[in-house]
Amino acid sequence: MGFMQLHKLPLKIQVPFHLFLFLLLSSQNLMSADRITGKTFATRSEVIARHGMAATSQPLATQVALDILKKGGNAIDAAIAANALLGLVEPTGNGIGGDLFAIVWHNESEKLYGLNASGRSPRSLTLEEFKKRELTKVPTHGPLPVSVPGCVDGWFELHEKFGSLPMEQILAPAIRYAREGFPVSELIAFYWNRSVPVQEEWPGFKETYMPGGRAPRKGEIFKNPMLADTLEKIARGGRDVFYRGEIARTIDAFMRREGGFLSYQDLASHTSDWVEPVSTDYRGYTVWELPPNGQGIAALQILNILEGYDLRSMGFGSKEYIHYFVEAKKLAFEDRAKFYADPSFNDIPVKALISKKYAAERRQLIDPIRASKDYPPGDPVLENGETIYMTVADKDRNMVSLIQSNYRGMGSGMCPTGLGFNLQDRGELFNLEEGHFNSYAPGKRPFHTIIPAFVTKDGQPYMSFGVMGGATQPQGHAQIIINMVDFDMNLQEAGDAPRILHSNSSQPTGEVMEDGGLLTLETGFPYETVRELALMRHKVGVSVGPYGGYQAILYDSENDVYYGASESRKDGHAAGY
Repeated sequence: MGFMQLHKLPLKIQVPFHLFLFLLLSSQNLMSADRITGKTFATRSEVIARHGMAATSQPLATQVALDILKKGGNAIDAAIAANALLGLVEPTGNGIGGDLFAIVWHNESEKLYGLNASGRSPRSLTLEEFKKRELTKVPTHGPLPVSVPGCVDGWFELHEKFGSLPMEQILAPAIRYAREGFPVSELIAFYWNRSVPVQEEWPGFKETYMPGGRAPRKGEIFKNPMLADTLEKIARGGRDVFYRGEIARTIDAFMRREGGFLSYQDLASHTSDWVEPVSTDYRGYTVWELPPNGQGIAALQILNILEGYDLRSMGFGSKEYIHYFVEAKKLAFEDRAKFYADPSFNDIPVKALISKKYAAERRQLIDPIRASKDYPPGDPVLENGETIYMTVADKDRNMVSLIQSNYRGMGSGMCPTGLGFNLQDRGELFNLEEGHFNSYAPGKRPFHTIIPAFVTKDGQPYMSFGVMGGATQPQGHAQIIINMVDFDMNLQEAGDAPRILHSNSSQPTGEVMEDGGLLTLETGFPYETVRELALMRHKVGVSVGPYGGYQAILYDSENDVYYGASESRKDGHAAGY
């Protein structure tokens, strides 16, 4: 296996520093290429089209989105159709057993709408139950981390508010592919195979995802007739068949039989919430995220802190830029660990956290020449006031930024009998410490990692984008914006550029920053920069993943065209017409 292949693997290792430098230097030679236009690290040019654009993490899903647009559907219809197909062709990242978040630009009303379609914890499961089992954290798999899947309700909320085609037509492509089968693509086959050892012990997984007793390999045809049946029922019976009808009763019976807590009542009482996106201005561009229980505002906090520095003069890949970026990330993530949670259970000071005044206060803590080992979380004043990402835009200039996930790749491992999908394990992200903002409680939404993003300029739509990958996401969001605004990269280059990733700890919510955390730099940064960062007391390691995956659509109002981009880290595809 060559280094370029290793570059895609989601493994994290620490190696001697001299070997790290050798790998970086060698990889630069492997990755460099002469290009007539654009940056040398760009994998291709941007896609440009007039009437519609779709960018998803799997080519078949992109084509389904374009098919829906060409049949007269709008961006919302196409996004639902593509997401339904992604649950089939990329079960390693998403599916109808997971949650969904979206930001929609509705051109007629010239307004952004935010949708939080994440589910809540089972009402019969209490913090005392975890204590009785002597657990200090929620398990990664099995029945205990399962929360209500919000995806299907999210589809119908989006469709009721903005959709145009009937749901039977929207879901038809996914149903057809589920029955006929599809060839499994490279990276998805890799993750699928990695999931089997940790998922196969759980009920229903083998029957659903292991035809012939193993994961399907690249190019092999996979069929999921059980999922086809489930999607047909949803297409005919609407969201209620999933939350109050036959599917809900099947999930309830399955969870009871397997010692789980998710019940029919939990499903029947589920609702999604339309929320107001929140924003900050970054050098003339307004960057929008959804408020907690997600982590989107961490990207806004990072950008606010970095706005106080002249990043352009530092240059992309410089030790100064990377140092300030990592320190800003550390500051934001301390607040993330303390404050980000379900706003129905806490007064979260969102307005203060994303304010310029608060950013200026936090910025003063950064040492310009030395990495910090730890930062205290802030004390803002309360003021009133594995995953897939995809984006679609239509001829009427509506744009959808949508992200959807099971968590931990294929989820909990719990596959309800005969339904063809895996239930998510988002409940793992609860904290079991009493009094913590994100402490477990019945009927509560957990802290969430998946975040869609949007950018406007002068009150008009500019860019719909997202970056997949747990704690990578807010770091990736900030880097995309900085790459374009400060370093003049185009939409494709901004996603292909090598990434910075700082990890606080091995815990999914990153509560504790241990001895400054670990800084990993994707191949492509100068080895001199890596050496200098180590001298600044950054703990630098080497990682061949995960640096996320990226899709984006940019609207060029001057020429009235869309630009699309999808990076090389995933099997993704951007296309338009």
